[in-house]
Amino acid sequence: MDLDATDLADDPIEQFRLWFDAALVAGEAEPEAMALATASAAGRPSVRLVLMRGFDHRGWTFYTNSRSRKGAELAENAWAAAAFRWNLTGRQVRISGPVQKVEPAESDAYFATRARESQIGAWASHQSEVLADRAELMQRYGEVERRFAGAQVERPPWWGGYRVEPEEVEFWQQGSFRLHDRLRYRRDGSGWRLERLNP
Repeated sequence: MDLDATDLADDPIEQFRLWFDAALVAGEAEPEAMALATASAAGRPSVRLVLMRGFDHRGWTFYTNSRSRKGAELAENAWAAAAFRWNLTGRQVRISGPVQKVEPAESDAYFATRARESQIGAWASHQSEVLADRAELMQRYGEVERRFAGAQVERPPWWGGYRVEPEEVEFWQQGSFRLHDRLRYRRDGSGWRLERLNP
């Protein structure tokens, strides 16, 4: 079915909610999987898959170690692009915009919902740094496990949430013979401009 501008919500966040819910209903294995691209101050890009852990009118939220490569790049260049791909519905969503850290209380609340093993792992992993072998990682894991034995695992101060605040959001729907539908929202003052793009 062709996608027309009149089929879309006035706001891209609400439109994303509709497509995300459709991906859930379709049985997409990990609809929250998000390819996240960052770049260094010199403009060298890197991309990886992360899990989107929430979205609302402010943007899309993910959590990570701020000492990781992505954290370092966001400190240098606080702008990112993200993409979702849902094979079962034949759709993609692309997002780009500035990135802000979420409030510490929000990071604390999310960290508290993680499995204890994942909480300990957040302390044990020096994310993106060179590791001699897995034994080194598991040794640190054991040390952290003993440190918090019988106690609640606190959130590491270097671990928390980031939010991609949308400047552009593109909705892509697969079409026959590569004649895909691409409709892009762009910030226009306090509202949005909706444009159709060539496939």
